[in-house]
Amino acid sequence: MHDLLFKPVAAQAILLLSFVIGAGLYLGKFKFKGVTLGSTWILFVGILVSHFGLVPDPGILHFVKEFGLILFVFSIGLQVGPGFFHSFRSGGVKMNLLAVMNILLAVAVAYAIAALSGEDVPTLVGVMSGAVTNTPGLGAAQQTVSDLSLSSGMSLPEAAAQTAQMASGYAVAYPFGVLGLILAVMLAKVLFKVDLKKEEKELLEEEDTGEQARRMHVRVENPAIFGKKLRDVLHEFGEKQFVVSRIMKGDEILFPDKETVLEEGDKLLLVITQDAVDKARILFGEEIPMHVGEWREKDHHMVVKRVTVTKSSLTGKKLRDLRLRSDYGITVTRIIRSGVELVARPGLYIQMGDGLICVGPEQGINRVADYVGNTNDALNRPNLVPIFLGIVLGVLLGSIPIRFPGVPQPVKLGLAGGPLIVAILLGHFGPKFKITTYTTVSANLMIREIGISLFLAAVGLGAGQDFVSSLTGGGYWWILYGAAITLIPPVITFLVGRYLCKLNFYKLMGLVIGSSTNPPVLAFAQEAYGTDYVPVNYATVYPLSMFMRVLVAQVMILIALA
Repeated sequence: MHDLLFKPVAAQAILLLSFVIGAGLYLGKFKFKGVTLGSTWILFVGILVSHFGLVPDPGILHFVKEFGLILFVFSIGLQVGPGFFHSFRSGGVKMNLLAVMNILLAVAVAYAIAALSGEDVPTLVGVMSGAVTNTPGLGAAQQTVSDLSLSSGMSLPEAAAQTAQMASGYAVAYPFGVLGLILAVMLAKVLFKVDLKKEEKELLEEEDTGEQARRMHVRVENPAIFGKKLRDVLHEFGEKQFVVSRIMKGDEILFPDKETVLEEGDKLLLVITQDAVDKARILFGEEIPMHVGEWREKDHHMVVKRVTVTKSSLTGKKLRDLRLRSDYGITVTRIIRSGVELVARPGLYIQMGDGLICVGPEQGINRVADYVGNTNDALNRPNLVPIFLGIVLGVLLGSIPIRFPGVPQPVKLGLAGGPLIVAILLGHFGPKFKITTYTTVSANLMIREIGISLFLAAVGLGAGQDFVSSLTGGGYWWILYGAAITLIPPVITFLVGRYLCKLNFYKLMGLVIGSSTNPPVLAFAQEAYGTDYVPVNYATVYPLSMFMRVLVAQVMILIALA
């Protein structure tokens, strides 16, 4: 038993890692006034265990830490990839710019602390990562320090020692990184004298933007299109941003095809993006007050049903190539992908897991369901080949040196940035190249939780031996440094966003929490304010914020040590 606990072999590493992860996750279940540190308890348990001399082999710890980090960031990339570029098109440019400002303000505060206190920049990068609860940033920075140390001739244990103090700074700053941001959100609400009902009402009245789908009813009143076929009308306006779902001619309801002739007084049910509404009014006529229920009352044969694409062979095909209207007599009005409703444009690339909202005869929709799969069993099987080949590409990309003016050493995206970028690109462009990257939410979450658990356990076990001595040797100042990095950037961002950019309070909360990549505070905001607006805006800035946090941590290390 003594050898199992203290002899640095594989069995000891597995035993310690499993205990640290299990105990940390158990402690993470306990909440204080609705707030918990979650899986970060793994880090603290690891520090405690290694403080008493139970430390695995450094080589094993190094591998576990890096592989866990890769799994974590790759799963994040696959999740946010489908919506990454969409967040910019759907009105998120201003919010992402503010998020970048928030991140750069944290960097500026860290450098100001370094100048005033004399603290070394690598340690402050660890403190900064804890202050904004960004574990991938810590991982990327530690890997950069380790690479530079090994390239200078240091041994692996010596390189590990170089990164241990960063982990200590992270661990010390993390708790206030959660509590401090909650305090900043609460103070902003008081400072701005926010009326939550009024803020929510403003969002409800605010028209949807970007590519989000909505219904629109119009009457054909434009003499220029009387007697024309629908195909010719749409061709004149180029690529359409709407789908003509149904046409009402008198009391008769038709499922239109391209040969349908438009006549004065026809009523159309469109599924349309908000930015195409004015275009549709010019093309057809003014919007009329109708409800979708009126169509159902007059046509009992109509069925609206969602079917799910579960055949991987359809990945990469364009919607028009499926010939659903001509072969099956049904219309696809919307496509639901990663929780986002998109207008079913003919040129839209289909990917596995897409939900197709179909309108038409029930028999035709059932045939479409058979054609696209529509079986949960197919979605429950993981697609591991793209994941591991994507990791290969990510590691290769992360190893490519990139030179920036003014930076003496080339920057590498590393084992955090490389896989993250590849995963985002696969998630977004995979369907276009017939690559199936779909994973269920539970499968993605499992990969992510295993990755972050392994990473935090390895970081804690590697940092615990020097943790107490670091604190007693002046590390208690890290708490104050972390508090400054946690509070100052969000306060400035709140002020700029509210008074200069006139952003809604719910949008500001999502922006600040998302740019701090802070899930515990997101959970608090949802529970405290009871709305889904915060996570929606959190998701808008999260992908770019995660990438920026990883990048700036590496750049700060390179400037400091190169």
